[in-house]
Amino acid sequence: MSAGPGAGDDWRTQRREAAAVHAEALERRRLAESTRARALLAEFVETARARGVAPVPLRAHSYDGRHRYRTPHEGWYLRRDEKVAVGTDGEYYVLGVPTSLRALLRGTPLVPQDPPLVIGAGGKDGESLDLPDALARALQR
Repeated sequence: MSAGPGAGDDWRTQRREAAAVHAEALERRRLAESTRARALLAEFVETARARGVAPVPLRAHSYDGRHRYRTPHEGWYLRRDEKVAVGTDGEYYVLGVPTSLRALLRGTPLVPQDPPLVIGAGGKDGESLDLPDALARALQR
């Protein structure tokens, strides 16, 4: 029994459709996770303000780790290495930026990122941290 001339095309079409469905499911999951994380961040900012936990000026780091840059934001660092933070605006910031002479002189803006429920997921062992745990630590500092 041999496959007809269109059999290969049918298989490729099915694989492409399956990949698209998979990608859509991953995107829905990422958006749902981000929505839950945003709610946690908003609750954290409200709690931090109510408890009088003062925000600090946020500083960005160059990717190579050799420079620190001023930013126009204040907030709370979520990791001891100060590589991620929540701003007073409730946004999640990853504080790694490209090395820049201009940033050394004038500072650098930060772009909010979609917050994850696990900070550093997929990184080295021991480097991931659940967002609720990171927020609880930030309230204790």
